[in-house]
Amino acid sequence: MKIEVYSPTIRRKEMDAVLTALVEDKIGPGEHAQNLIQIAKDRLHFDYALALRSPAIALSIALRTLNLETGQGVIISALSPRYYKQVIEDLGLVPLYADVLPSQASIGPETIEALRSLPDMPTARCIVLDHTLGYMPDMAAILNVGLPVIEDRSRSYGTLAAERPLGPAAAAEAAAAEAAAVAGADVKPAPEAPYPAGVLSILGLEEKDLLTAGGGALLYAMNRRDAAVLRNYATLPPEYGLPDMNAAMAVVQFREAARNLEKRKEIAKVYAQSSLRTRHKRFVQNDTFEYNNYAFSLVLETGMKDVVAYAKKKDIAVLSALEDTLVGAGLVPVELCPEAYSLSLRTALFPLYPRLSGPEIEKVGKLILTLP
Repeated sequence: MKIEVYSPTIRRKEMDAVLTALVEDKIGPGEHAQNLIQIAKDRLHFDYALALRSPAIALSIALRTLNLETGQGVIISALSPRYYKQVIEDLGLVPLYADVLPSQASIGPETIEALRSLPDMPTARCIVLDHTLGYMPDMAAILNVGLPVIEDRSRSYGTLAAERPLGPAAAAEAAAAEAAAVAGADVKPAPEAPYPAGVLSILGLEEKDLLTAGGGALLYAMNRRDAAVLRNYATLPPEYGLPDMNAAMAVVQFREAARNLEKRKEIAKVYAQSSLRTRHKRFVQNDTFEYNNYAFSLVLETGMKDVVAYAKKKDIAVLSALEDTLVGAGLVPVELCPEAYSLSLRTALFPLYPRLSGPEIEKVGKLILTLP
């Protein structure tokens, strides 16, 4: 049987949760969606969130909270999802396409400033920052550009330490420190350094996102000031809200995320060892964070067609990792974003998801090792 690149991590628990929601009197937005928000809050530590029917709706609302004027520009990466362009233009705004840093597949202060310096460029009023393939950019440096930032963390969930499980030793140390603090001692658990987040963040729950509910998104604000603005949209029509059967699946996804992230990490180690013996390169995650292993991609030194054909002979699917992006779909002028265009032609995606069996992991590892 062919090993596919994508396979949503849906198990019996998710199916049972959806069936439970289906047999209840109401399957539209309701109690399950509110339960999802509370569980997500425990892990993401936001101040306020909306559970919405799609990431496109989430992005539209996020942009509307900024009160931008018609004709003003929104900076986005050329490797952003295709729907960004449609949402931005539907609001009467202008998408401004920034090139990426080739080692990270993400925009940075350098590429943002290069874009803003171009002649006849509409005034940029904000940035929508997609975490391409789950890699987190240098957020602090991008915030220093001075524009409000909307983050899309649909594929980077689990990258922050706050979203990851503690190992046995660290968990024991944290528990001991907390117990000492409760007993009145001076020892307290060390606080985590705050993550420099944007004004609003989107966590998509689509089929290919790290957490999936079969569709939907959370739009959330980390601090009270931004949350106060987002609360103005608390009474949206129910057609904008996340249906309960999707929310029920997402609740289980959050609860199972720690186990799934660890499984991804184990698989990625096997693949990484194989890739070190090839001439193909991987993207580099910012040193501040540990990559969540959303995907295993390689920037090829050979042609994409050769690699795809070779993998097909082994009954393994390999896809162009960036074909669904704006530049991959031909929606961005190549001359504006040469690095992004080059990556869209040369970045291959290999199967990586928790449901892979041991023999399948070994088979993909051998494929990577012997790539042309």
